[in-house]
Amino acid sequence: MVDDRGSERLTVAGVLFCLLALFLFSALDATAKYLSAFLAVPLLVWARYLVQLLLMLLGVAPRLGRSIVLTRRPGLMALRGVTLAGVTLLGQMALTTLPLAETTALVFVAPLLVALLAGPLLHERVRLRTWLATVAGFCGVLLIARPDGSLSAGGVACALGAALFYAAYQILTRKLVASEPPLRLLFHTALFGTLALLPMLPFHWDGRLPTIGQGLLIVSLGVYGGVGHFLLIRAFQQAPASLLSPLLYVQLVWATLLGWLVFAQLPDAMTTTGMLIIGAAGLSLAVGGRPGSLPG
Repeated sequence: MVDDRGSERLTVAGVLFCLLALFLFSALDATAKYLSAFLAVPLLVWARYLVQLLLMLLGVAPRLGRSIVLTRRPGLMALRGVTLAGVTLLGQMALTTLPLAETTALVFVAPLLVALLAGPLLHERVRLRTWLATVAGFCGVLLIARPDGSLSAGGVACALGAALFYAAYQILTRKLVASEPPLRLLFHTALFGTLALLPMLPFHWDGRLPTIGQGLLIVSLGVYGGVGHFLLIRAFQQAPASLLSPLLYVQLVWATLLGWLVFAQLPDAMTTTGMLIIGAAGLSLAVGGRPGSLPG
């Protein structure tokens, strides 16, 4: 039995794990954005998943054995891994032309899409507050991607495509999380992310090797992603989802901060308003009892 003080310590640890994980995800995006000026995005995405896969094979697989691979739903597991690879690929393509904060905000439309798609796909009732939050969220998108703004239309399309893939990924996670343990989900995302990007490599590698510094940054992508997802899993194990789900929007803060520190990019007033509207719309769903799915 865990007493109240022990339970409180676990909750605090869960919150800290969550905040650190979100920082690592933003650091991953910032590093990928920097590297995309020198290397093709598909190469970076493939390397990110390959490093995560190797970390799991070395650090987790020996302890869990075959149970980390064996699944009763291989098709859904593969599809889920491919959708997350699509999120990463489209998100990093968006980052080649869009600032970090704006890209993150546009991808955060995904929880609103999940709330709408949960009706026909998961047979959940779509409430009035869900429709209102979704409409508000897309108004925020229009403020960020307004026609008279400076954002690239192609970048916005990639970011919204990443949001759509992320919504599909979250719905698949909700279908699988009851029967598949978190570390198995995490392993399969690394495995199928690596395999999904592999056929693209011959078309995007010109034979040049990265410098030592670039190589270290490429390895860091997999470390950020793997450690970040592991910390997020631990966070949801130690603190209630109702507490952690609203905190996921802190990633918008981290993205804005890193975008300013690393790239000297700050959103203008209208874009900031749009980001706040998207965040508030997502928070209204999270606080209202529709927490986001546990990433893997």
